[in-house]
Amino acid sequence: MNLLQTISFHIIFLIFSFIGILSAQNNQLRAYTLEDGLSQSQVYDIVQDDIGYLWLGTQGGGLCRFDGEEFKIWNENDGLQSNYIHSLKFVNDSLFIGTKNGLSIKCKNKFTNLKGYRINKICRLKNKTYLATNIGVYEYRKNLGLLKINLNLKINTSIINDIVFDGKLFWIATDSGLWKLNEIKKGAKIMERHSAYNFTAAIFYNDKVFASAFNQGILVLNTNAKTYGNRWIPKPVRVTSISVHNHNELWFSTDNDGVTIIDPEKHIEKKKINRKNGLSVSHTRKSILDRQSNIWIATSGGGFYKYFQNNFTHYNRNTGLKGNRVYAVHTSKNGIWASNSEAGLVQIDSLGVHNIPQEEELYDVKIKTITSDISGNIWAGTEGKGVLFKEISQVDSIAIDTIQYKKKHKELIVAVDTITKTVIKNHIIDTDKGLPSNWIRSVEISGNTIWVASYSSGISKFRYNFKKERLVSLKTFGRNNGIKDLQIKDMKQDSIGRIWYATQNGHLGYIEKNKVTHLGDVLKQATAISVLLFHKNILYIGTAGGGIWWSHIDGAISFKKLKGKKEPYSDNIYQMIFDDKENLWAGSERGVDRIELNQSNDIVDVFHFGRNDGFLGIETCLNAVTKDEQGNLWFGAIYGLTKYEPSGTTKATIKPSVHFEEVEVAYRSIDSIRLSSWANSKNILKLNPSQTELSFSFKTIDLDHPNDVEYRWRLNTSEWSPWSSDYRQNLAGLAYGSHVFSAQSRNYRWEVSEPISFQFFIDSPIYEKGWFQLAILVLIILLIVGYTMTYVRRIKQKNKEERNRLQMQNHLLSLEQKALRLQMNPHFIFNVLNGIKAMGTSNPDRMNNTINTFATLLRETLYNSRKDNITLYQEIHTLKHYIEIEQLMANKPFTYNIEVNSDLDPEEVLIPPMLIQPFVENAVRHGILKGNRDGELKIQFHTTEEFLHCTVLDNGLGIFQSQKAKTNTDHQSMALTVTRERLESISGKDSLVIKEIIDDGNTIAGTEIAFKIPLETDY
Repeated sequence: MNLLQTISFHIIFLIFSFIGILSAQNNQLRAYTLEDGLSQSQVYDIVQDDIGYLWLGTQGGGLCRFDGEEFKIWNENDGLQSNYIHSLKFVNDSLFIGTKNGLSIKCKNKFTNLKGYRINKICRLKNKTYLATNIGVYEYRKNLGLLKINLNLKINTSIINDIVFDGKLFWIATDSGLWKLNEIKKGAKIMERHSAYNFTAAIFYNDKVFASAFNQGILVLNTNAKTYGNRWIPKPVRVTSISVHNHNELWFSTDNDGVTIIDPEKHIEKKKINRKNGLSVSHTRKSILDRQSNIWIATSGGGFYKYFQNNFTHYNRNTGLKGNRVYAVHTSKNGIWASNSEAGLVQIDSLGVHNIPQEEELYDVKIKTITSDISGNIWAGTEGKGVLFKEISQVDSIAIDTIQYKKKHKELIVAVDTITKTVIKNHIIDTDKGLPSNWIRSVEISGNTIWVASYSSGISKFRYNFKKERLVSLKTFGRNNGIKDLQIKDMKQDSIGRIWYATQNGHLGYIEKNKVTHLGDVLKQATAISVLLFHKNILYIGTAGGGIWWSHIDGAISFKKLKGKKEPYSDNIYQMIFDDKENLWAGSERGVDRIELNQSNDIVDVFHFGRNDGFLGIETCLNAVTKDEQGNLWFGAIYGLTKYEPSGTTKATIKPSVHFEEVEVAYRSIDSIRLSSWANSKNILKLNPSQTELSFSFKTIDLDHPNDVEYRWRLNTSEWSPWSSDYRQNLAGLAYGSHVFSAQSRNYRWEVSEPISFQFFIDSPIYEKGWFQLAILVLIILLIVGYTMTYVRRIKQKNKEERNRLQMQNHLLSLEQKALRLQMNPHFIFNVLNGIKAMGTSNPDRMNNTINTFATLLRETLYNSRKDNITLYQEIHTLKHYIEIEQLMANKPFTYNIEVNSDLDPEEVLIPPMLIQPFVENAVRHGILKGNRDGELKIQFHTTEEFLHCTVLDNGLGIFQSQKAKTNTDHQSMALTVTRERLESISGKDSLVIKEIIDDGNTIAGTEIAFKIPLETDY
């Protein structure tokens, strides 16, 4: 009985180990379902357009377009004929949609609907579009619509599932058999019907036709042999479609067992993709290969899937883990150990995933760190339960029975061998045994010494006595020992045995020979340090939001940020590890980055791996990373455990291509042109003068990294705009004339697309056209010439009138001055004659001299009065004769002085005659002769550039005192009034200034008369 139990145990063990191996061989499937935005989980067809979009036809959800991140949906409310779609096909720029009610054609955002029967397949053969419907074959013609092709009564009433062309003949798969025809048209010759089965799909590949009969298998017909043959591949059955991928694989989608991959030459099954290895449903409808080497699988009920071909293998709850969250992962002598959600540990080795029974006291407890000692024992730090120590030993106790049956003797021979059994004993090390805290952040082992970092109680070191189950030489390092920040995030040991720690507040320090060296905030940023990593005497620290920093540790600690031409995809660093090729891997909330560094520790390149690249765990967990003995990397994340095998083939990236999606003029889309043919062509869009606002939408579809595509643009020959994620540009207020709009994109690898351009011309308004401007210019010139001639004539006439007026005014002025002189001369003669009369009886001799001088003066006055101007010299000469007469007639003596201060000769300066004499007369008769002092008379002349200035000074009574006396005598002098009027007519108002001279004693010392006249000369 014991022997049978042993045999049964090992058979079951091998079975489950084999299942574990199958589970580990993950097909890397990512599902896109209703939660991701898909309109319906039943996807019946899937195609890719020239731009790169995936188009999906659903059963009930209408039409979906997918760009790798978001879905856009069209249904009956948008003009689609039916939400139940069975087939899709692109013909030029139009999408042909086969529905249960006929054909819909989508061109841009407009649907054209043609009623008919359910369309199962749309085939484009020999430049014609054929429709496989539920009742016969139809052809679509643009001007005629859907045309029924009458081939054969049996074909015409059959359900047509597929049509293929082998280069010579047509093969029609129907529910009544596989038909061979020379042509698809009325009266075509029916060559042969192969098997009267229900054929659901067919394909021509490598000179063979593969046709699937629903329950019979796959019929293989060799088209280049003398006979077609009649070879059957029994499985798979219930095939819905057939595709060719990877150049040498036939992918058969089935409605009951997922996808089966067949070798087209050997006709053997290579692989299956079904519910056992990732699909949520067994009903698959189609598979396609996109331009980025991804295979997409459409299912009925499970949405659609992306099948990765990369170096990642993903483990989650569906493939053996207890849960999806992996908090810690570690490589030991006996495989990979991982902390799985709150359900304890799992072990992964070559036989698969092994669940380790959870200790009762650790139920629902997170294990956040795992390490092992030199004996292979496992040490795990928990949240709230201290340290879990798994003591692993080997015991020879299990027998393996080799059973052989010999027919000859009909005997059962059993060979018994002993094998080594692994025994695990668990120890819990917590505060009851001396630890300062049960909340463990990190565990490090140095020889026989265990280092434990807690969340907020410092770092402890000890040795553990297995037999007595107690701590030995326990020492704790806390605030009193120099650790100034106890919120420890990570702890690592360097190559010379120092224990380094990093904290939540960005502090860094180390313990060496039981002495703490606390370096403080080494980054000067108060940023949490999440990860420590030592590699070749360099310390790398990963921060929460500040990226990666590094420093040599064999000298002064000085950190530099890790940077280069490209940057990691996130600055939140949760994990770091180096692979065997010296590449640094960094885990973040967005996946993992493979960072290539040069000798100077500069970033040369960054390769990002996210969910679309097969890294299905997405957000990595803190320090949950390890490298196994084969160089494979293991990453723990919130959605499972992912293994990366560097030896595998990495999918190559393709150069991106950018396309114009839409061009709008004045916010209205241009539907009249095919943008695909206009890009980079000589076509020019002509716009009217009011159409100066254009919008361009351009797009690069990267199904692997849709959010990492960047764009730039430029107008004409201007500088390119900065790279950004904006793929739409609005241009307003454009200048008239020719323009070229260009756009370019780059993918996450910074591979740049070829630029695309769009030419357009904005016609200028009539007022900016050359001929119109020339006509306006000529008209303006004519108007200016006409106006100028009129203006000149008017100015001439005005000038003539002004000249006549001025001549008249000058003549009147001259007459006025002569009249004034005529008024003045009698006054002067009257005054002299009165003086002579007075001397007649008193002094006859003096009277004779006076008469002689007066006769000379009168002669000069009469001579000068005929002239408008005389020279200053003549005026001075006349003044001297006048003053001498006054001296002869005066009852008291006085002296006089005439000064000329000018660069001009007095004979060159002109002055009106008899202009100064009245002022001199007034100074003598009303100033000097009435004063008490000896009389002094001064006459001064000086010139400036524009005026002749004259000043008459006397030391007499003062003009204002004299005027008072004259008022009392009622005698009015006309001389001053007449002369003032003459000056105003010559020099303008206020040209004459008369003031009394005041001495230091504030008494009147005489009178000063000053005036100016315009300077005139005789040259």
